Amino acid sequence: MPHLIALDQGTTSSRAILFDEGGRPRRVAQREFGQIFPQPGWVEHDPREIWTSQSRVAAEVLEGSGISTTDVVGLGITNQRETTVIWERATGEPIHNAIVWQDRRTASTCERLVAAGHGDDIQARTGLVLDAYFSGTKVAWILDHVDGARARAAGGELAFGTIDSWLVYRLTGGRLHITDPSNASRTLLFNIHGLEWDDALLELFDVPREVLPEVRPSSEVHGEVSALGELAGVPIAGILGDQQAALAGQRCFQRGQSKNTYGTGCFSLMNTGTEARPSENRLLTTIAWSLRGETQYALEGGVFIGGAVVQWLRDGLGLITKAEDIERLAATVPDTGDVYLVPAFAGLGAPHWDPHARGTLTGITRGTNAAHIARAALESIAFQVADLLDALEADAGTTIPELRADGGASTNETLMQFQADILGKPVIRPEMTEMTALGAAYMAGLAAGVWKDLDQLCSDIPAGRRFEPQMPADKAQALRARWSQAVGRSKGWAPAS
Repeated sequence: MPHLIALDQGTTSSRAILFDEGGRPRRVAQREFGQIFPQPGWVEHDPREIWTSQSRVAAEVLEGSGISTTDVVGLGITNQRETTVIWERATGEPIHNAIVWQDRRTASTCERLVAAGHGDDIQARTGLVLDAYFSGTKVAWILDHVDGARARAAGGELAFGTIDSWLVYRLTGGRLHITDPSNASRTLLFNIHGLEWDDALLELFDVPREVLPEVRPSSEVHGEVSALGELAGVPIAGILGDQQAALAGQRCFQRGQSKNTYGTGCFSLMNTGTEARPSENRLLTTIAWSLRGETQYALEGGVFIGGAVVQWLRDGLGLITKAEDIERLAATVPDTGDVYLVPAFAGLGAPHWDPHARGTLTGITRGTNAAHIARAALESIAFQVADLLDALEADAGTTIPELRADGGASTNETLMQFQADILGKPVIRPEMTEMTALGAAYMAGLAAGVWKDLDQLCSDIPAGRRFEPQMPADKAQALRARWSQAVGRSKGWAPAS
């Protein structure tokens, strides 16, 4: 029986999942890795630790499974997208820590470019709002702050990549320096209409073409693993950015189908087919995937801090011991007591795009306790997603009848019910919530011939849990209005640098 392995390299952990030919997970291995905060608003990862954690779980997922590498017909990679690594081609050694998608150090650079009138042209070419979230300004920052890096880059000695490129480079012993369109479209350097690196953008952001990876289809046999003995010879057959992978995992292959992933951040995507639909509500137009000669696009809204707010309650405040404790704590109170937590720890993403917003906790009284804060944290996730869906519906000119939910935080029953209540529409959670890894497996499996086409892939969709709204509509509207007030208080808090 053919099997597939998905490497799911996320913001806080690296995972590997072994899937059978029916797309069912058979084994999972996971390791967390360190988060580095050099200054307020800065977030980094050690690329070596990412590789170590990912390579170890890739080996672990086969241990004791009874499955050999000859049974694994394809390896799919999905990854945190905009996080930026630059390394030496000769040694594979990074020249700086990876700058994470959450990092805000280049916010002032983006503001200068907007003030100079470049914002509209950049958005027209890339589909992206000019923001420090994306990779382009991160690449330039590393080249400008590491001694000799610019000269070495121009000489072809250095390579840039998002995490997918970094993993493929390491898996193949440096033989492949590639990415796919879904990841390339998140760099501010890729023209999503011409499907190529854009010379005008490279000049604007001062990024030399010599550091860029080759862009290949999302579903294709690119090469074989050679530098990780436990997976030697396994074909690398799928590459997809994490949110596009979740869209594929939810089998949203048709125009208009939508999902939200509840991970470290929250990301809502709507498939717009072969049309790169521009947004009028500060969302992103992005490439969903390149599959069998066709490129599909999506509208996307993302918030920076979703499930990560639970980690903050655990690690920053010590209110809970384990992430899953939040649901039990929040359930001890019927509501937040008019307390609102806006987790703008790294600024606000869509649809606000305020890099100077900061987290706020409002409505505190002497009666406020840890349970109120825990419930406010959970509800903040749902409120942010509701804001995203409003913008998606406005851009698409249609109503989304139901929300497909996935990601780690979607296992929280309290959150899912509140999400249905605040949206006033059903929330559907599949039996298997790891849609990101499943989407990567689908890309690899389509390339490897496990499924002959999308019709076969979508022919057997398992049932999931359906959460129906129970809250009166007027109450939901009042809560959302109060949330909007709290968001307004968080905006513009951090001074411009």
